[in-house]
Amino acid sequence: MNKVQEPAVAGLFYPADPEQLRAQVQTFLREAKPSDSAPPKALIAPHAGYVYSGSVAGNAYARLLPARSSIRRVVVLAPAHRYPFSGLALSGAEVFRTPLGDLRVDTAALAGLRDLPQVRLLPEAFENEHSLEVHLPFLQQTLDDFTLAPLLVGDAEASEVEAVLDRLWGGPETLIVISSDLSHYLDYDTARRLDAQTTAAIEALDPTAIAREQACGRIPMGGLLRAAKQRGLHAHTVDLRSSGDTAGARNQVVGYGAYVFN
Repeated sequence: MNKVQEPAVAGLFYPADPEQLRAQVQTFLREAKPSDSAPPKALIAPHAGYVYSGSVAGNAYARLLPARSSIRRVVVLAPAHRYPFSGLALSGAEVFRTPLGDLRVDTAALAGLRDLPQVRLLPEAFENEHSLEVHLPFLQQTLDDFTLAPLLVGDAEASEVEAVLDRLWGGPETLIVISSDLSHYLDYDTARRLDAQTTAAIEALDPTAIAREQACGRIPMGGLLRAAKQRGLHAHTVDLRSSGDTAGARNQVVGYGAYVFN
């Protein structure tokens, strides 16, 4: 029997009811800004509750729709919030489950990482972790048949993340997703200024200009920026807002950005 990673935050960060979830994600995608650019090779999108960041994430994921039948594998790297560890973690699951159905894990691709010293099997890190899970319903609504290569990132170097991405990069059949929110719990105007600095660093492909307080996913983000620069990709901002713009007060906000790489 396949080992299944059950959803941890269905009913908390997003609806547990499949029809409600499908309708909400479709609304985010339908309301996304139109674009005639090519589908991205990689994207960065936020991982808060959908009421806060779903519309921002939708502006990144809508860019995938023209490639829904050609993207066959999705690599998702997300920061670990609840379980401290060094390096990058694999869950050991063969299936990730959401209210919209099951996603098959590319176990062969992940097995090819096991010789890297920074990669470890650590299923405990995935318990009650939201940062990877919240992206899956968006992928299920924008792509057809694909496999998943999910990793959580702990205390690691951007170069260690880049080495993993080098192994999994593939061709146009592979999409890279980095999960990250931006600044946390600053007042609205301060957050806007700091998030603008982070956005400038992302567009410049400069991970050294992103400090710890600027993005919870700065380490996986840094690995992508290094890999993108090495491969001649360019980063484009498609949305930049905060919870003060979407569904929260403005005295303490969380920043959300959506970025695509071509």
